[in-house]
Amino acid sequence: MPEITTISTKGQVVIPSHIRQELELEEGSQLVVSRMEDFILLKKVNIPDPTKEFERLVDFGIKHAKKLGIKSEEDVVRIIHEGRKRKA
Repeated sequence: MPEITTISTKGQVVIPSHIRQELELEEGSQLVVSRMEDFILLKKVNIPDPTKEFERLVDFGIKHAKKLGIKSEEDVVRIIHEGRKRKA
């Protein structure tokens, strides 16, 4: 059911608590704000922490390298050169 809220002097809008709970919005949650004519749309987004995302990618790369038997930088260079020779 639609609810009425107000804008503060700082331009802040209160999202009713039951909506915050349903959408699991907490302090620090990120929202995309867009306008469509006289509508203002808010959409919850999950933007990963860049540091955590980098760590996740590094972990993935280490596990993948182990599966391929890559143990050193020299192995990587060798694989690159072998791949380039095949393309030539």
